[in-house]
Amino acid sequence: MDAWRFEALGTGWEIGTAGPLPDGERAAVLGMIDDFDRTWSRFRSGSLVTALAAAPQEVPAPPDAVAMLDLYRDLSEATAGAVQPLVGDSLAARGYDAGYSFHDRGARPAAADWMARLTWADGVLALRTRETIDVGALGKGRIVDVVHDLLGSFGHTERIVDAGGDMRASGPPIRVALEHPFDPTRAIGVATIAGEALCASAVNRRAWPGGAAGLHHVLDARTGEPVRTIAATWAIAREAMLADAAATALFFDGGPAFAHRHGVEWVRMTTAGMVEWSAGVASESDRNGKARVEVFA
Repeated sequence: MDAWRFEALGTGWEIGTAGPLPDGERAAVLGMIDDFDRTWSRFRSGSLVTALAAAPQEVPAPPDAVAMLDLYRDLSEATAGAVQPLVGDSLAARGYDAGYSFHDRGARPAAADWMARLTWADGVLALRTRETIDVGALGKGRIVDVVHDLLGSFGHTERIVDAGGDMRASGPPIRVALEHPFDPTRAIGVATIAGEALCASAVNRRAWPGGAAGLHHVLDARTGEPVRTIAATWAIAREAMLADAAATALFFDGGPAFAHRHGVEWVRMTTAGMVEWSAGVASESDRNGKARVEVFA
């Protein structure tokens, strides 16, 4: 399988297809990713998100708005408000800002009534107060799905789209190691996926330089504080956006129920080193060779 590697959205991408992608198809993929970034990035000057943060207003809803924000509503309900899209200013206050200052200015809880401030209906996206949208809980999964489907429209029946560990594949089964969050040379298990997506999240992936006060990118929107009990999560679903959302939800108490409701298989590791997993996942002691996910526990 031919591999095309590039950088986009602050992470490394790898796209695998049976043969090299023509220049026109590569340009279409890069254009699709750039369109998403120009709409949803809070790090990019002139994006729709930064424009709304500067001047709350009503705008035509972007193509991804309904799918992403409907799922955010579900995430918020499942996690009692811990995950929601108006957490951008909370992240910036802890130093994960547009300039990547990593200067902690203290905890800033996000607005609990976010669905009164941000609405998406009848083709209109409206933000009524000065807030910064952040779609990090599921946005990368969404654009992985978009690119995956675009490649399918070009006739690539076998394809793998991997954006920094969030991936979706079509074609023969592939095996993917689940990287240990405390030791990248080790795996805590292996997943086999075919025609589905695997997304992962870990507190060590976007931790502040020097480990400042244990700060990282997974915040509880209710408090503005980083998660302290879960170190890493992995989720398998039919689409990458759903797997990405579940991987985020699994940092919180409502995550397993959210995953079960959506038919998502999952594994997570606590900061104490304990490994937990959903029904359908096999441990090393009882695996039968048929499980899609096997953990070495």
